[in-house]
Amino acid sequence: MASTSYSSIQKSFRYDVFLSFRGEDTRNNFVGHLYQALKHKGIETYSDDEKIEKGKMINEQLIKSIEDSRFYIIVFSKKYASSSWCLDELVKIMECQKTSEHTA
Repeated sequence: MASTSYSSIQKSFRYDVFLSFRGEDTRNNFVGHLYQALKHKGIETYSDDEKIEKGKMINEQLIKSIEDSRFYIIVFSKKYASSSWCLDELVKIMECQKTSEHTA
């Protein structure tokens, strides 16, 4: 009877990195430069460039993008924790990070 090693089964990811950040704080400076540098190095990076309306729920496409990312970079800024959207992202990232395939 053959045995299968779970470590040999690897999930394929759409993105290498998911960037989580508060847009109004960092999009046009630090995160913008980080995103461009990662792209320049050939690292497939997800960066949500939509401006999210206050009170809106995290959408399914964003959840899927978090699930489809191998690594996460969370950019904590002054107003990050005041955004329910950012906190929802962070919760989802922490849930995914519990699996061995993801790294925060």
